[in-house]
Amino acid sequence: MLKDLLTTEECEQLLTLIRESDTILCIGHQNADGDAMGACLGWAEMLRVCFGKEPQVIVPDQYPDFLHWLPNTEKVIRYDKHREGCDWTLQHAADLVFCLDFNATSRVGDMQKALEDTPARKVLIDHHLNPTVDATMVISRPQASSTSELVFRLAWQLGTFEQLGKNFAVPVYCGMMTDTGAFTYNSDDCDIFFIISQLLTKHINKDKIYRNVYHNFSEDRLRLMGFVMLEKLVVKGDCHASFFTLTRDDLKRFHFIKGDAEGLVNMPLQIKGHKLSISMREDTEKENMIWVSLRSVDQFPCNKMAEEFFNGGGHLNASGGKLNCSMEEAVKIAEKAIEAYRELLV
Repeated sequence: MLKDLLTTEECEQLLTLIRESDTILCIGHQNADGDAMGACLGWAEMLRVCFGKEPQVIVPDQYPDFLHWLPNTEKVIRYDKHREGCDWTLQHAADLVFCLDFNATSRVGDMQKALEDTPARKVLIDHHLNPTVDATMVISRPQASSTSELVFRLAWQLGTFEQLGKNFAVPVYCGMMTDTGAFTYNSDDCDIFFIISQLLTKHINKDKIYRNVYHNFSEDRLRLMGFVMLEKLVVKGDCHASFFTLTRDDLKRFHFIKGDAEGLVNMPLQIKGHKLSISMREDTEKENMIWVSLRSVDQFPCNKMAEEFFNGGGHLNASGGKLNCSMEEAVKIAEKAIEAYRELLV
């Protein structure tokens, strides 16, 4: 049986916030990934089915094509396409805002000011370290595999899981799966597999969910993957680390769409003895903006490296950041970071 996530008092506080609110928003972070989308869609479904609410799911910008099959994605509102309406809702209509899968308002990009200025009460549900969101209620559990796991645990503790069906189970499973690399890291807690067993009682097809996420790319994405591994990968063999770059020209050559770089950073970790992989990708619109992803194995703290060198952070084995510089400068920073952590890598 799962341990309770909240105390009795916290549980009552959460229920009161939900019951007293008419207009509820579920907000995910910029460049929403499987966990952000899974948590938002799963939590919104729980509010809809079990409390009779009609929550709106809002994300700052475009999210990957390989997540557009998730149930109720057609109802998701993109802030970058409906800014005026979202701003009005946050300022004048919203009673309660659930902040899902981000620990700081800076993670919502251009929506940051509107989110910070809303008079609505906020509830943070997240699994990232050091939350700074000013919220009425903070449900932060960094030890959790994903925010989607927290959404399940909350539904379980609130006694609502039995009422829920596939439209809850599918996005929650998807979020847990994607934030653990299909349960290959950050997933040693036996509770995770109990949760999976319960989600399977809702008759979800976990194999199809896997295919929809990991086997749903274009021919261009497959060729991009080969190009990166053959021509762009720089291996620092003596440090058991590597990095690769993706420039705008590279992205244009392979007709890049959001999501095509997903998972590429994990591939170098297949090299025997490898401990760290770094991906650096130029933003397709903003000059001198480099998006950085880091992945590691065992106890190598790529989150510490992300904080120290890449203006970011995250989890022990999966982190990210960004650099405001040219790609040439970014490469020098990556090389400096690897050298700085040499003792932990060799």
